[in-house]
Amino acid sequence: MTELTIARSHEILNNAKTKKVAIVGDLMLDIFFWGNVNRISPEAPVPVIELLNETNHLGGAANVASNLQSLGLVPIMLGVLGNDSSGRNFLELCKEQNLDISGIYIDNSRPTTAKTRIIGNNQHIARVDREVITLIEDNIQNYFMQYLNSQNDLSAIILEDYNKGVLSAKLIREIINFANDKGIFIAVDPKQDNFFEFKNVDLFKPNKKEASKALEISINNKTSLMEAGEKLLTNLNARNVMLTLGSEGMILFQNTGDTYSVPTRARQVADVSGAGDTAIATYTAAAIGNANPVEAASMANFASGAVCEQPGVVPITPETLISTIQRNGTKVIL
Repeated sequence: MTELTIARSHEILNNAKTKKVAIVGDLMLDIFFWGNVNRISPEAPVPVIELLNETNHLGGAANVASNLQSLGLVPIMLGVLGNDSSGRNFLELCKEQNLDISGIYIDNSRPTTAKTRIIGNNQHIARVDREVITLIEDNIQNYFMQYLNSQNDLSAIILEDYNKGVLSAKLIREIINFANDKGIFIAVDPKQDNFFEFKNVDLFKPNKKEASKALEISINNKTSLMEAGEKLLTNLNARNVMLTLGSEGMILFQNTGDTYSVPTRARQVADVSGAGDTAIATYTAAAIGNANPVEAASMANFASGAVCEQPGVVPITPETLISTIQRNGTKVIL
């Protein structure tokens, strides 16, 4: 039995502060058009949005970076942007948030991945994606490896895959080998294309849908859930697998044979956007703050539950995380 006290949570977060984490993966710009709907277009049976506001936000791997920075760590993003207005807007947001952009590669041959959401009367009406998902060129992959090799004080690497072309099988293997050779903590948030390329990592964090599809099994009860966790540990030789289960919380499988179920912590879900990004950022921060895997999983679960209680994509803060843990008593039994 493990206890996560408030004092221990403070200790872990303080240990993690100012540590440097590289996030390698798909950078995105999230664009929102906000407006009102008062009529239907005479040209087609679609709503007419009377635009009130437009906002831009860092998305994809950049949202993981935002969460790490909010927790007091130093994130470095390695990804690709296009030489376009979305890319410039992305870099401007990074400048405003004082995020390190030295690892970002500007590729003139592809656009910045941008997701434009149209919101009318506070309802999501449509989304327009601009992207190219072909794999990046070898010279860009080499740039990322050279950049990682130039960093002498990395505490962790997070691979954030959205199948947008940055993480090739070759680059994944090279980064994992680099991290293991250097003794650097490495965590993965996978997507379908390269699911089984992420071998020998400290944390593999799929959601139930991703795991079910990759393993070709229906995860619908405790037996199938345990089967999925064991198969992932074995097939990937992972040290820990944290399977996120939406409203049912998370379950942590360890290569020691231990399994821990962590129930959901959100009191009232307002928006699940970005919860997975918050979870992997918090787990990584806790792990390099000397938390054991069970403590890290619990803190990740508290953090993702907290951001789900707020509308929009909101990074976790130490104050919000501690407050969320405090609401559940002075100590949490896992």
